[in-house]
Amino acid sequence: MSNMKKRYMPFTYKMMIPYLLLVLLTDVLIGYISYTMLTESRTEMAETNIRTGMEQARDSIQYQMDEIQRMSDTLFGSEAFQRALQKKGEPLDMYLTMMDEVIPQIVSPLQLFGNNIRFMLYTPNSDMIIITGDNLEQPIKQSDYYILPFSDIEFTNWYKSYKDSDLDNIWIQIDTDKKLDNISHIRKLVSYSDYGAIIGFVRIIVSLDDLFANFATFPVEEGITVRLIHQVTGERIYQRGQAEQVGQVGQAEQRGQAKQAGRGQQKGSRDSYLSLHEIIPGTDFAIETVVPEAYLTKDAGKLQRVILGVCAISFIVMTLIGFMVARLSGRKMTRIVMLVRSFQEGNFQKRIRFSGNDEFVRIADAFNMMAMNIQDLIDSVYWQGVQKKQAELEALQAQINPHFLYNTLSTINSLANLGEISKVTEMVQGLSRFYRLTLNQGNVHIHLKKELEQVETYLEIQRVKYADTFTVYVDVEPEILDYQVIKLIMQPFVENIFKHAWFGETIAIRITGRRVKDRIELKIIDNGVGMRPEQVKQLMTGPSLAGGYGVKNVDDRIKLRYGEAYGIYIASIYGAGTTVRLLLPIDHGEPEDRTEVLEAPYL
Repeated sequence: MSNMKKRYMPFTYKMMIPYLLLVLLTDVLIGYISYTMLTESRTEMAETNIRTGMEQARDSIQYQMDEIQRMSDTLFGSEAFQRALQKKGEPLDMYLTMMDEVIPQIVSPLQLFGNNIRFMLYTPNSDMIIITGDNLEQPIKQSDYYILPFSDIEFTNWYKSYKDSDLDNIWIQIDTDKKLDNISHIRKLVSYSDYGAIIGFVRIIVSLDDLFANFATFPVEEGITVRLIHQVTGERIYQRGQAEQVGQVGQAEQRGQAKQAGRGQQKGSRDSYLSLHEIIPGTDFAIETVVPEAYLTKDAGKLQRVILGVCAISFIVMTLIGFMVARLSGRKMTRIVMLVRSFQEGNFQKRIRFSGNDEFVRIADAFNMMAMNIQDLIDSVYWQGVQKKQAELEALQAQINPHFLYNTLSTINSLANLGEISKVTEMVQGLSRFYRLTLNQGNVHIHLKKELEQVETYLEIQRVKYADTFTVYVDVEPEILDYQVIKLIMQPFVENIFKHAWFGETIAIRITGRRVKDRIELKIIDNGVGMRPEQVKQLMTGPSLAGGYGVKNVDDRIKLRYGEAYGIYIASIYGAGTTVRLLLPIDHGEPEDRTEVLEAPYL
């Protein structure tokens, strides 16, 4: 009764289940769509902001590089400056020339340019006065100019590769540029009268930090990495941020990204990172920004919590409304359920009346009519059920004995064919003792000590066949030996050990029995081959090639006699053995008429 009350749920509340599922599905769908749309909107906004910042940085970098380009263009196109570079003369004349023609044209753009730079002029004119300027090994602290002899660069690797090429007006990192995070603009100066004659080289050094000052506006502290890459070589010239996990890209992949950048802005995802490219027009450089997914969706958690909160409130409100409607509409059903419960308690006198003309009125009328007839039918139906259960139990009992007898006679037949006459005699005598105990004067119940004696008789029969290749340990509490059990419930499991569990030279069998509160617990344990879970399941559901017939038979007999709370439980580990647990009620009663013994569990 308590179990039925615990499981009971009003029908109207059951009808709430599809309603609540529909509400939940709707909330989930709306929440998911809202979250997806808001997240995509936030991601697009963040990406747009980053692209805008990249465009601003591109314009700023391009402007500064163009300014430096114009500096070199001014010197390249000045005839007076070119004549001064080629002039020969006395030191005084050279000094005056430099003060009047060379230095003013170098210093003027330095004063106009916004950032600190180093303006270097390499001249092959040996009469030109040398000006060394600041230490080139140190970072740029202020704008400065240098007039240096051509011999300073004549044997450098970069000059050797540059002088014979058609390249000019290039940006490159040479000497200490990488170390100091600088970059140099290189320009050849040729004679106005002979374009094939090189009269010097202009090198303008600018700090990458100054050149790319707009990179400081990118929130690198939030995981964003901004860098300048060479589109041809894929070389990383400059970087702000610490995206090392996406920064260690192979040269081939970097070149591929640079080529993509050369065709326009590209968007790609790699290991939850977004990579954006912005080409700097007129150069071989491109700005690359690596944005972590966490930055793009940094507000996703907050949005998710808000949406979950709104959906949860919506679901709770709809649930409360549904329960209120179910409670109002379920009162008639509750009255019917209460009447059914009174019938379960044996009260068949109550009736139910509803006003109106709906389905509940028809149910009540039909129920009242049924109540008038149920008292007359219950006795005959009940006793028919008792007799049917008794017949089933006796049929199951009749199946066990021929089953064991067939197995034993088969063994005797095998021994007789082998000429083992003495063993045949012992087995026949053992079989005779076994069936005297099994018959038990026709009684269904037997004392536990007699049941154990049956098992021992069966083991004596098996010893004739197997000699001393198995050992048996019996550990049964003495106080339960006089309790009654259904006969022949242990021998089928011991028999199955010999038929199916034995896989080595020896096997051990342990039989235990103890009282557990108001029950008897019997166990048959072996260290045989064991079973897989599907084999155990097959044993408990019906006949099988592995002895399932006897197992299911015993389980059915126990449940028919004592109820569903009792029966057989099998635990097995394949390769390690099997434990069969029999759970029975404590029965102190004396042997009675079999029909009367069966009545008790069903009253």
